[in-house]
Order: sequence, then structure tokens, then C-alpha cells
Amino acid sequence: MISFDESLRQVAELAKPLPAEMVPLAEADGRVLAAPVVAGRNAPAFAVSAMDGYAVRDEDLRNLPATLRVTGKSFAGGGVPDAILPGTCVRVFTGAAVPPGADRVIIQEDVTATNDGAQFDHPPGSSRHIRAAGSDFAIGDVLVPADVPLNPQRLVAAAAADLADVAVIRQPRVFILANGDELRAPGSAGAADQIPDSLTTALTAFVRRWHGNVAGHSVCPDDLSRLQRTASEAVSQADVVVVTGGASVGERDFAKTMFADHDLHLVFAKVAIRPGKPVWLGRAGSTLIVGLPGNPTSALVTARLYLAPLLAGLAGFDPATAWAWQTRPLAAPLETGGERHTFLRAKSSGDGVEALRDQDSGAQKALAAAEYLISRPPSAARAETGSLVDTLLI
Repeated sequence: MISFDESLRQVAELAKPLPAEMVPLAEADGRVLAAPVVAGRNAPAFAVSAMDGYAVRDEDLRNLPATLRVTGKSFAGGGVPDAILPGTCVRVFTGAAVPPGADRVIIQEDVTATNDGAQFDHPPGSSRHIRAAGSDFAIGDVLVPADVPLNPQRLVAAAAADLADVAVIRQPRVFILANGDELRAPGSAGAADQIPDSLTTALTAFVRRWHGNVAGHSVCPDDLSRLQRTASEAVSQADVVVVTGGASVGERDFAKTMFADHDLHLVFAKVAIRPGKPVWLGRAGSTLIVGLPGNPTSALVTARLYLAPLLAGLAGFDPATAWAWQTRPLAAPLETGGERHTFLRAKSSGDGVEALRDQDSGAQKALAAAEYLISRPPSAARAETGSLVDTLLI
């Protein structure tokens, strides 16, 4: 059995980004870039107007008032108009190309339209209202660096670079394998000796929340040959196999045995934590195996502590982002800690947090109210109301 800190170190070592893949820009939100977004064009491609108005030459406005003949109109998407001629102006609209030879755009509010042209009465200000070609970005500019997640702002830049697809870190494929003769799909646990499989649905949502894709799932009875077949299927499909239950030393606890044909190498088999001591981590070839306890609370606590950073790291994020501990004041006292590193389920209370009364590892009603984990190191001293404790959002 290893310490909590040592187990985190070993998870971080394994949580390395998966290879890259190309995805359509419309599906890239939240994905981590595997390569920078580089501009393949200038923006704007040519000088454009920043305002609705009239493109003019400075020379034609030396003597005011001045009336210039309007020789045409320029709209966004309408191409570049012919060069402006002396004594003329061109009606332009925001985003439209400015005719070659124009020095500035006079906003329409400062111009009086006449039957035969446009009259300019006031000296132009300092603003030219023209966006020069390449003034936003130029060919070869890095618009978004690698190793950052795409968000709406960064997607704007990628789309402006005229990219249809981007290279991103592949999200881990996860297979969820629950085992137990007593488990039934929710809604079908009729007999008294049957219980609803309350973990698979929760873990499916958990995997998606932490940047993974569920490649498959199975609920198997405690039959070794069937478990071995399902384990082989899972290993062939997934980057990570999550096994729930079967981690003890009972006659039908086959969580590790089922992977014997795949040369299972254990990274750790138990951790000195409460709840969740039976949590384990292993590798079968290139596939990582995460063993979670069968009790729902223990399973979700250990998933939050181990599976979340593992999936985040594989998807290209820093695993430490999943361990974003924050100090919060206690709204009620805590007793002295035990021998193992303990994680108390807690809820918001006023300006602080309060440990839930029911800390049983199988408590599902209490789990529904849990918002935080409170970290209590081994043999932690009693903590009074108002004391600061380390908390982690579940």
C-alpha cells in the first residue's frame, strides 16, 4: 500500500498526451491543439473600410467645402473597386474594399449627399477609418499556439485563418466494465438480491466531463471466463479500461485476474486513503487499467482523485488542473483524522463548507448532496469552525 502523494505522482507520470488527430473546426471546441494555428492568408486580404462612409483622396479635401463626384459603391464581398480618380469619391461600407489611391474614409455622418455627388464641409480628423491589408494578421503568423484548449475566442482566429480542420490531441477512449452477479440495469432490479448498477451511468457522464469518450461498457456477472472475454474486448478498444468492483480478495473478486492474458502490470494495488483503499492502477500493453471500488461513493471519490487527472492528461491538459485544491473555511468542526488520508464529502454552508453527516462509503443519498471533497491528512488535528481546509470540487 502506498501513500496518497506517491499515488498522485505515479498517475501524473502516466497521464501523457495521446497522439494527434484532425477534427473539423465545428467539433474542436474544448480540444487541446496539437499544433499551432498558422495563418495561410492575410487579414484583411486588402485594405477595407472600418466605417460606412466615402473613400476620398486627401488632395481633394485641401479646399473646403468641396463637392466630389461619386463614381461607385463598394460593398463587403464585392471585390476591389477601380482606383479612385482626382475629384471623385467612392461610397464604401464597413468591411468593403477601399479603392486604390484613397487616403481615408470620411464617415457618412460628416458628408452631405447632393444630386451630383457628395459635399464635404469639415476638415477630416486624425482617424483614417481604413484597415490596412494584413493589419490583423499576415501569412505565417501564429494565431493560436499549440498545447492550449480551443474556446470560442480561439475558434474565431482559427476560422479567420480559413481552416476547415485543426490538429488536436486525441481524447482517450474509455471502456467501463462493471462486475457483480447482483448488478442489474437501472429500472430492472426487481428481486431483493439484485441492485441497480448505479455506477456505469455516473462514470459515463464523468468520463465525458473529463475529456474522454466512452468506447463501450459492459456489466458482467462474476464468471471468470466471461470476464476474461470482456476484458480482451475492452483492451482492444480502449486507451483506458475502468473496472468497478471485484478488487478485494474474495472467491469471486476477479478484477485483476481477468487481465492475466494481457500481461497486466500493476502500478499500484492499494492506496492509504479513506474511502477507496482498494483503488488500483495498472497497464495491459498500451492500455491503462483503473480499478475502482464497487461502493458508489468510494468509486466516485477515487474517480475524482485518479481518473479525472489521468483522462485530462491523456487529452492534452495538465493533470494538475484536475487537482485544483482550494482553501475554504469550515462551517462546522471536524474531529481528529485517522491513520489514512481521508476525503470527506462536503456541501456548501454559508461562506464555508460542512462535512456531510453520512460518510459511509456506500451512501448514495448523501452522495447526491456532495459538492466538495475535504482533504484530511493522516492524523490531522481537530479543526474548529472557521479553520481553513483544502477542498476539491467533485
